[in-house]
Amino acid sequence: MNDTPGWASPGSAPSDGREPGASAPADRPVPAEPAEQPAGQPVTDPQGPGSKWSKEQPPPGQWSAPTGAPAPGQAPPPPPPGPGWGGRPPGGDHGGYGGPPGPGGYGGPGGYGPPGGYGAWGGGWGGPPPAAKPGVIPLRPLGVGEILDGAVSTMRTYWRTVLGISLTVAVVTEVAVILLQGLVLNDTQTTDALNDPNASLSDVGRAAGGVLVSSGAVLLITMVGTIIATALLTTVTSRAVLGRSVTIGEAWRDARPQVLRLFGLIVLMGLIAVGVLLVGALPGIIVAIAGGPDGAVAGLLGLGILAGVVVAVWLVIRFSLASPALMLEKQGITKSLGRSAKLVRGSWWRVFGIQFLAGIIANIVSSLTVIPFTLLAAVLGGGGFSGFLQSGSDNPGWTFLVISGIGSVIGSMLTFPINAGVTVLLYIDQRIRREALDLELARAAGVENPGTATPGAVPGS
Repeated sequence: MNDTPGWASPGSAPSDGREPGASAPADRPVPAEPAEQPAGQPVTDPQGPGSKWSKEQPPPGQWSAPTGAPAPGQAPPPPPPGPGWGGRPPGGDHGGYGGPPGPGGYGGPGGYGPPGGYGAWGGGWGGPPPAAKPGVIPLRPLGVGEILDGAVSTMRTYWRTVLGISLTVAVVTEVAVILLQGLVLNDTQTTDALNDPNASLSDVGRAAGGVLVSSGAVLLITMVGTIIATALLTTVTSRAVLGRSVTIGEAWRDARPQVLRLFGLIVLMGLIAVGVLLVGALPGIIVAIAGGPDGAVAGLLGLGILAGVVVAVWLVIRFSLASPALMLEKQGITKSLGRSAKLVRGSWWRVFGIQFLAGIIANIVSSLTVIPFTLLAAVLGGGGFSGFLQSGSDNPGWTFLVISGIGSVIGSMLTFPINAGVTVLLYIDQRIRREALDLELARAAGVENPGTATPGAVPGS
């Protein structure tokens, strides 16, 4: 008896389970044996009047069994249509919508086309299933152009929120910087002491300390503004991926609990970079303190600082996705650094290239707006453009500060969304590649079938 479910192998027992030679059941009639011809009587001719054979038979040699090869000079019968497809695919004798004919069907072994099915998306299907695109990016691994386009699309689609955040932060930051530069850094006594070769060491030290404190204050104000803009724009971009708008108030309420942690993260990353540079320069500093030759000191300092820069850049890129991880996953500082390192692992050069390209684009956009205003401020500042070039070390006046500040506001208003958007989309792209985040995003966006939504391009590198 055959126990194989669903099919029987050749030579197995009959389907009713009887062994060969077994007697038939009692309720099934046994066919009667044909009666023997009486002796002396002629055998009945099959072609006789009582026969069921036709008298007109084909001539010999003009027919063959259904499974035999076609006779010479006779066209082969057409192949039977495939189930559910209505016939042979177009393309003549080409198998599998473009593949060469092969055994077992139109194309490669066992069916239509080469391995992979129908020319591996080549001609019969029209490409892979399109990805869902509820927002500014398709929910699949992204190419470089799609990441940049997603950042620009976020700014263009939700321009009221994006430009409102960028403009507000840029104006507040620039006003604080202008007031600081005009009221504190515009101290002529400090600059005179630094430019005077006859000034005492205490005067130079006091002046250098004042400049350092003032420059640190400007850097701190700029960094606070950048952090706030990054926090708010991260929330806006993450909602834009799902096709949802958000107001400035909603973005602030969502980002406010993480702003202090984001500030601590940025400060920690800056301290790490500075510490690496100091460690690289430490051998040269030690040799200089020990009174070594100037050539050895310069060589050690150069090599050490160069090595420190390389290590610092590597660490900065490795931790470059910590900011969106902290904001979107509500992580702590150390866990965000670990998440960034995990996402960047194996893709350092790709992340570096995209971040570098985005930085170049942002700097070009900023320069196109800042430089014209700076030149205009130099012309209208009183001394003219030539006077500005000759007295570049002098403290600028209020006219120069205000006009150049307007250019800085416009530049920051355009560069904030690009930098923040690229970082967030790069973070989402890495999570899609490593953690299948696209499925979670599709469910969050309410897409029922992520594979049959808005078409998207084939992903790039």
